Formats: sequence, structure tokens, C-alpha cells
Amino acid sequence: MKVIVGLGNPGREYADTRHNVGFRVADLIGERLNLQWRTDGDAVFAKSFGASPFLVLKPQTFMNRSGYAVSRFAGYHHIEPHEILVVVDEVDLPLGRIRVRPTGSAGTHNGLRSVVEQLGTTDFPRVRLGIGRGDGRRDLADYVLAKFDPPELAEVDRLVTRAADAAQMFIVENIDKVMNTYNPDATGPEVTD
Repeated sequence: MKVIVGLGNPGREYADTRHNVGFRVADLIGERLNLQWRTDGDAVFAKSFGASPFLVLKPQTFMNRSGYAVSRFAGYHHIEPHEILVVVDEVDLPLGRIRVRPTGSAGTHNGLRSVVEQLGTTDFPRVRLGIGRGDGRRDLADYVLAKFDPPELAEVDRLVTRAADAAQMFIVENIDKVMNTYNPDATGPEVTD
């Protein structure tokens, strides 16, 4: 069974921050399908019982420890790494851009690094959501934990919608099809690398 994992930080104070776009994607999928969220230890999850059943997961361990919740959940549900799609913010992509990959390094993202460490592999697909880097003089941790500026909100909504579309495509297609549709050289939705 496949699982879509949106990374973010729990708590209302983080709800609309740049670091929580992964949670927003998970929430949108849940809203689209009218899924019911349940708590399971250090995560909340929902299950879609449609033609292609799948799970949506939001770790509640805070970003830097996301891997603990993902690894425990995957182990309990017998989910292989290639069946886990991690949706995560990316400061090295311009705001609004998507990059889908079947595998790869964690880069500078501590949440993704935690998932890699706990799963013991980089061989799981991911959707990186461009949030931009902001002013280079600003502390990066402060930047990702800040809310989006009002002029950015429409682009963020489009980004979350496209990312949810890509994640839902992953449930019924292979990761190559998702990449061919959503990556920069694809003929599908507008994205850049």
C-alpha cells in the first residue's frame, strides 16, 4: 500500500509557515477525499478506501525528527520505501516550483535527512515544493518558520494544489509518470527545476 507523507511541524503556530507546505498538501488530499484523520502514536493519518487504497501521513514529531514517525508507521503497516512519497518544502527551488524525484539525497533539509536516516535508504520518491530562499541576510531557520507574505499566497495555493495532484497521481501511476507530468521538462503543469 502506498503512503503520502507530508512533512511539517505540529501546532497552530506553525500552520501557515513555509516549512509546513507538506502538511498543507496532505490536508488538501484529505479534504478532497473527505478522509477522516486519526492519531497513531507520533503521527496523524488517514486512509482512502477507494479503488486504489492509500494512506496519508503527517508526522507529529516536529520536522527534525520526522523520520521516527515515518519509519515506525511504515514498519507497522509493512510499507516499503519505494511506496512512500515524501512531500517537503525546498528553499533551493523558486516559490511555486515542483521537483519530483524517485530517489536522492536529503540535501540541506533536516526533515528529509531524518527520514533518510530512519528508513536507512535514500530510495524513496519525493516531491520538493519550492518556497524560495528569501533574503540571503535573513537566518534560514527564521525564514522557513515564518508565514508566507500576502503577495505569495496565491502562488502557494497553486503550488499546494499541483503538489496534491502529483501526489494523488503517484497512487495510481509509477513515479516516472509523475515526473514526466510535473517536472520542469515535462509538458504538463508549469514547473522549473
